[in-house]
Amino acid sequence: MKTDSIFYRLFQELPGIFFELIGNPPQTAETYQFSSLEIKQTAFRIDGVFLPTQGEENPIYFVEVQFQTDTEIYSRLFSEISLYLRQNKPKNSWRGVVIYPNRSLDTADIKNYSEFFASQRISRIYLNELGETASLPVGIATMKLVVDEEETAIIAARQLIDRTQQEINIEPQRRQLLELIETILVYKFPTMSREEIEGMFGLSDLKQTRVYQEGKQEGKQEGKQEGAREEKFRMIALLLRLGLSFEETAKELGLSLEEIQQEMQKQSLSQDT
Repeated sequence: MKTDSIFYRLFQELPGIFFELIGNPPQTAETYQFSSLEIKQTAFRIDGVFLPTQGEENPIYFVEVQFQTDTEIYSRLFSEISLYLRQNKPKNSWRGVVIYPNRSLDTADIKNYSEFFASQRISRIYLNELGETASLPVGIATMKLVVDEEETAIIAARQLIDRTQQEINIEPQRRQLLELIETILVYKFPTMSREEIEGMFGLSDLKQTRVYQEGKQEGKQEGKQEGAREEKFRMIALLLRLGLSFEETAKELGLSLEEIQQEMQKQSLSQDT
C-alpha cells in the first residue's frame, strides 16, 4: 500500500484531520496551507508542511509519515528543517510531527535530539495506539483504518462508512472521506475486485466515485501496450493527485523528472486555453 500518498492526499484534501490528530480544533486548518517543499541546492524534500497563512503566532508544522524502519529518520528530519529555516528565515516558530503505524518501527536514536522531544517540539504518533476506531473522530478513524488488520478492517470500514454518511453533513467533505476510505480498501484488499468491495462494504455508489473511475481508467491503460509513453503521460496527473511527488512519479513510471515537469506544464497550458 502506498501509505505515504494516502496520508498526504488526506492532509491535502481534509487538513482539519491533522489538527484533530495533534489535539487542536480542526478549524485550525483554515489558517494553514498544506504543501510539499523542495530544499534548494540539496537532495532534501519536505513532503508534508503546514504553512500558516496568517499570524506569526501560528507555528509551522513539518509532518513525516514513516511506515518502515529508518535509523536516520531524525537526523534527516532535523537536517531538512534546519535547512528550511536557514533558507527561508520564517518569523513563525515550528513543530514537527512523525506518524508511525506502531511503536516498533520507531527505532532511530534520539539522544542527540532529546531536548526537542522533551519539549514536545517534536511529537510522535502511533496509529495503533489511538484507541478503538468506534470512539475516534471520523477523520482520525479513517487514518487508523490504514493500519488495521484485515479482519478488523472489514468491520471498522463498514462502521466508518455508516458514520461518515450520518455524521458528516457537508457533502464535499463527506464525498472526500468516502473516496479516501475506498482508496484504502482497494489497497488493503488487492485481490478483491471493486465489485466485491462494493458489495462487502455497502458502497452502492462506488462506480460513481473518482476512485472507481480512475481505477477503471488505469485498467484500460494497463491493457494497452506496456510501456507506451503516451499511457505513462496519462498516469502522471493521477499519481500526483494521489500524493506522490514529482520524483516519486518519475520513478514509478520510468520517466525523467524533466519529462514529468514538461508534461504537467503542457497539461496546465492546455487547461488554460
